[in-house]
Amino acid sequence: MKRLVLILIVILAAWPAFAFNPFVEAGIDQHPGAQVPFDIVFRDEQGHPVTLRSLGQGRPIVLAPVLHNCPNICGITLSGLVQAVQTQSFLPGRDFVIVSFGIDPKEGPTEARKSMADLEKAFPSLPTDGIRALTGAAPDIKAVTQVLGYRYAWDEGIGQYAHIAAVAVLTPDGRLARWLYGVAPEPADLKLALTEAGEGRLGTWGDQLLLLCYHYDARTGRYDSMVNWLLRIGGGVTVALGAGLIGIALLRERRRGSPP
Repeated sequence: MKRLVLILIVILAAWPAFAFNPFVEAGIDQHPGAQVPFDIVFRDEQGHPVTLRSLGQGRPIVLAPVLHNCPNICGITLSGLVQAVQTQSFLPGRDFVIVSFGIDPKEGPTEARKSMADLEKAFPSLPTDGIRALTGAAPDIKAVTQVLGYRYAWDEGIGQYAHIAAVAVLTPDGRLARWLYGVAPEPADLKLALTEAGEGRLGTWGDQLLLLCYHYDARTGRYDSMVNWLLRIGGGVTVALGAGLIGIALLRERRRGSPP
């Protein structure tokens, strides 16, 4: 009996180590400039074989890792992305292409087609050539997501993949430019990321100049105003100098008050 109790205590103590933790399993590791395998063959929503290179056709790609048949945030992520797209000046299909990239290898063109139909119903003005949905085999999906640093894992407890909401902005030749986090990227951040990914071939002179005024923060997936960034640095320097001056003043006072 004592031995059985001891075994149960050991199992219960070790249980947290074996429990699935989505906050550990799912996330993004920053791989700026990583080259995505651009010529792997996937299937689009019609079942046709396509590659990321053939979809991009020399344009930046906004790649959204999703579950096409997702009961949680994937539909919201795509809707938030489309809303951001519609409130900035670059046009999907003309200036860039959106790729809804399925991460579940069990899904196929049927699930991808339904996902696109739901999106087109919600956004009837969305150009049909501006967004495509892909599915593929597990090794091919992993080849793309691992290069991008996008981590996800199967959760037996809920019977689906744990993943986070984010979109990757790729250059026309398939290199990772920026990650934008959240279910709905800010339109200004999306435009700045597309301008940066376009490498001088997308946007006006003013759009290119605007990049000089903003700094990308990899921790937040946002573009911060360079003025605010410099102000934060200046504030930190001011605090450090102030603390140093106070320390010097206290040291002088101590020396003055000490006996000869």
